[in-house]
Amino acid sequence: MEVALILLAAGKGTRMQSDLPKVLHPIAHAPLLEHAMASGAALEPARTVVVAGHGADLVRAAAQEFDEEAVVVVQDEQLGTAHAVAQARHALAGFEGTAIVLYGDTPFVQSETLEAMCTALTNNDVVVLGFEAAVPARYGRLVMDGDSLDRIVEFKDATDEERAITLCNSGVVACKSELLFDLIDAVGNDNASEEYYLTDIIGIARARGLKATAVTCIEAETMGVNSRADLAAADAAFQARTRAQMLETGVTLMAPDTVYFARDTYIGRDTVIEPNVVFGPGVTVESGATIRAFSHLEGCHVSRGGIIGPYARLRPGAELSEDVRIGNFVEIKNAQIAEGAKVNHLSYIGDAAIGARANIGAGTITCNYDGVMKHHTHIGANAFIGSNTMLVAPVHIGDGAMTGSGSVITSDVEADALALSRAPQVEKPGMARKLFEILKAKKAKQQRGS
Repeated sequence: MEVALILLAAGKGTRMQSDLPKVLHPIAHAPLLEHAMASGAALEPARTVVVAGHGADLVRAAAQEFDEEAVVVVQDEQLGTAHAVAQARHALAGFEGTAIVLYGDTPFVQSETLEAMCTALTNNDVVVLGFEAAVPARYGRLVMDGDSLDRIVEFKDATDEERAITLCNSGVVACKSELLFDLIDAVGNDNASEEYYLTDIIGIARARGLKATAVTCIEAETMGVNSRADLAAADAAFQARTRAQMLETGVTLMAPDTVYFARDTYIGRDTVIEPNVVFGPGVTVESGATIRAFSHLEGCHVSRGGIIGPYARLRPGAELSEDVRIGNFVEIKNAQIAEGAKVNHLSYIGDAAIGARANIGAGTITCNYDGVMKHHTHIGANAFIGSNTMLVAPVHIGDGAMTGSGSVITSDVEADALALSRAPQVEKPGMARKLFEILKAKKAKQQRGS
């Protein structure tokens, strides 16, 4: 049966102390909302509806960046979770499948858990996701009658006996779409907060003779983010889980706690990651590579056998073929580096193509920006670029060509040619001694005056 996702993302998040909508605060370089959408995306939903409120335009942009077909509706007044879900009614008009309600600030519900809820729905009319809480605190409680869910009680409205229950409500619900909105129509706001609670649909369903149950997951999946402290804890939880997954899939982490991953980082087996490496969004590292200490990678691709760092920076558009060497204090941006090429020391390569087995000497810079436009540098296969060469783009260095150290290259260099561009060396005998004497005398005079 087809599935539709309804993601509630209207909250301002006052406790975040931020102008940014709460669901757009990042974990692992991706908004909370993106994590929640990614969990549901594994079900291949036919429709995705995001209910926005505060900062709706920003939320819409983030949602549609992840899924361009996502529909964003606006909840102008925040009158409770049932009221929020009701805003998705028109976007799901005519949809006859299963609707799953998720939360943009609850990023870790796993796709396997959502699949279990869909399976449970084959024998039930409503399925709620619950968890055994170590400290139940102010969570809503799930009141069970055997395998049946009798009702959900909000903490504010619970009796002492109900508050003693440790099976708590995550808020995630699965229900046939038409039935979900029919039940919501019957929800009232006669409660301590005068809000329309989505949780009330369970009691309404049971009163109609419908079946309800709860599927459980581990508490960590239901972690919500309401404050900066929660955000930090959620990020730490993501990193811990991702590091464990990397180790299980054959990646060596020499100091796991010092490596930081993005939500979409992919690392192949037999890759070695040294300490203090940061992966920004959009990084793929193939099998058998080595990422040395204190390197930063973002928006790049490292092929098999590559060695990166230490202290290297790969920026968006860096595409490295097999067996490429990128050494210490080297920055690569929007450049294609062919197999076996080396950029080993203190160089900047931007908006460039480097041929196979080319060797780029220390201090080389592709001068790619003229203050207005970016320009391209091409370095051919087996070329040798001498140390401290400035390549003023646009410029083409042919296959097997060489530049002399300290050259400023402003014109194309043909294949197998040697290009030299240096000012003549001038030597003035005794001038260094005289200059030092003048400078020392000037310094002494300044010190006497002070």
